[in-house]
Amino acid sequence: MQTNANTQRDLDTLTALNLDFFAAVQNGDVKRFEEILADDFMSSYPDGSLLDKAEFLKLTAQPVTSSGLVAEDVRIRVLGDFAIIHGRFDSRSADGKPRRGRYTDNWARRDGTWVAVSAHFNLDQDG
Repeated sequence: MQTNANTQRDLDTLTALNLDFFAAVQNGDVKRFEEILADDFMSSYPDGSLLDKAEFLKLTAQPVTSSGLVAEDVRIRVLGDFAIIHGRFDSRSADGKPRRGRYTDNWARRDGTWVAVSAHFNLDQDG
């Protein structure tokens, strides 16, 4: 069983990684994603598509069309060597329209390091 200090350290690490994930999306930072995504990472999208790590990195390398991406109402659940991050996000599309939705990212501690193993987001119906 983890001690409170270990749990707090995991929460701090995962909070920072969540911010890194958002910054990497907003900045098209393929290099950072290469560091924090597991080799078997998968990402699902509102249109039903499912991308593996290579496909996700290829998409990330394309010009960023959204702006103002921020995370809100972030909840992190640490379950041993697995963690789930739930949250909301706000951003603006290329044409300036507000976009809002929810996301769930799953993280696993592998060889002592937290890596993202999956991600999913959906857009609110009005966004």
